[in-house]
Amino acid sequence: MDFGYQSKIFLLLLLLVLQVQVLVAETQVLSLSTFSSNFSVSSSLRGKRVVKRKPVGRRGLLGCDLYKGKWIVDNSYPVYVASSCPYIDSEFDCLKHGRSDTQYLKYAWKPDTCDLPRFNGVNLLNKWRGKKVMFVGDSLSLNQWESLACLLHASVPNSKATFLRRDGLTSLAFQDYGVTIYLYRTPYLVDIQKQSIGNVLNLNSIQGGDTWKGMDVLVFNSWHWWTHTGDLQPFDYIQDGSTITKDMDRLAAYYKGMSTWGRWVDLNVDPSKTKVFFQGISPTHYMGKEWGSSSRNCYGELQPIEGSSYPTGLPEAQVVLNKVLSNVKKPVILLDITTLSQLRKDAHPSSYSDSGVDCSHWCVPGLPDTWNQLMYASFLT
Repeated sequence: MDFGYQSKIFLLLLLLVLQVQVLVAETQVLSLSTFSSNFSVSSSLRGKRVVKRKPVGRRGLLGCDLYKGKWIVDNSYPVYVASSCPYIDSEFDCLKHGRSDTQYLKYAWKPDTCDLPRFNGVNLLNKWRGKKVMFVGDSLSLNQWESLACLLHASVPNSKATFLRRDGLTSLAFQDYGVTIYLYRTPYLVDIQKQSIGNVLNLNSIQGGDTWKGMDVLVFNSWHWWTHTGDLQPFDYIQDGSTITKDMDRLAAYYKGMSTWGRWVDLNVDPSKTKVFFQGISPTHYMGKEWGSSSRNCYGELQPIEGSSYPTGLPEAQVVLNKVLSNVKKPVILLDITTLSQLRKDAHPSSYSDSGVDCSHWCVPGLPDTWNQLMYASFLT
């Protein structure tokens, strides 16, 4: 074999080795990029570019993504009249408070690739027969609890019901079905403890979790109160382990607090007995510039944002929540209301004068009914 022929074979082998190395390198980069996009959070838990992790349970009925879609007009809505429901707090009954328009009641969520099943209260009560359902969180959990209470009441208006409210715990029992829905108010999920220095938000403690045990369905939420400062915050200090500080980065605090919640789920939830949801980050609409408006807030907004995406993208807190959920070993379904709620700048209690402008809560009936419709769909699969 002459030297020239050997050289050609050598060069071909060398070229083949280099191509394999390039292919391996590209695969590693793709794998690293995918991992970073799905799970990474910067050291400060902040970042302008927000990449949404695929949450557990997005694909529900018929295998379609229930949370990717748009709002359409449906004149068969609303499902019930707010004035006929005895469980709505006055400030969330927008029509009672003088909101003159009713168009916000006529919008239905339409997934892109399937139809969202219409809420059926009798069917859900039968599926939940003998079970206990608890919402745990802040006033947005209250929004969803009130909506569910009204949806079920409208479905079985003559069913015997027992309503109790005491010490931060509310319950509504539908006696004919043995179903009780609870609301446990705790805005941070972790504890605020009375200490000698004052009220301390302990990022590592969930003593209140004892009340959550034994439930068949748990629906959690937490975020809005983590942004409160000054006179609006109910604590004086924040404790992380043995360290107590006057304040800290609130996204970092949220991550630590929700990680404590995640560990509670892993230690205390039996997935064969309890189904766990976490509500996504429900937005506020206090800055009209976010949707290209000159208005200062949601006051007077009468229509949703067109399309299926919010101009400013997802809130940073959603990145933190996705990171937390990715670390929880037990199954947790993300009730991914974030984007579809961002689009509803029109659905707040903002069109009456006696209560001011509230762009962080929602009119009932309205958007919270859709949250419950999405949760209902998860019980059909």
